[in-house]
Amino acid sequence: MALKVFDLSCEHDHLFEGWFASLESYEDQASRGLVRCPVCQSAQITRRVSAPHLNVSHLKAQREDAPSVPAGRASVMAPSDGQLAHLQAEVLRHIRRIVSQSDNVGARFADEARRMHEGEIEHRAIRGTATAEECQSLVEDGISIMPIPDILDDDRLQ
Repeated sequence: MALKVFDLSCEHDHLFEGWFASLESYEDQASRGLVRCPVCQSAQITRRVSAPHLNVSHLKAQREDAPSVPAGRASVMAPSDGQLAHLQAEVLRHIRRIVSQSDNVGARFADEARRMHEGEIEHRAIRGTATAEECQSLVEDGISIMPIPDILDDDRLQ
């Protein structure tokens, strides 16, 4: 399944990426307030222009017509579509491996994160679920958290 990666920003100009099954999936989730800034948890999200959405086909034609690179100078080429897809798949597998190696604490996430922050328990990688209010409280208390899209925490896709 090919994912759509969108550059997003919140009302406070925090920039982040969102990975979605389709543009329709992004629009549906955004309209329901499910897309949130990982920094401030704002649901007022805007799609930004990103390189994959720019029309650069004319650059390929210019590159083909360009003279060869002079001796002593390096030429850097962008990866092909196939190479880019392979690289994205490898990165996705690596991220899924990291996520799968964290301790899934479920609904106890906010409590476990707070206990680690306060030194009551040993620090470890955890994941789980938390309400928007719990997330906001953690952030306000200086506890770093990051939402993990379901696609990265789905054992069926390993």
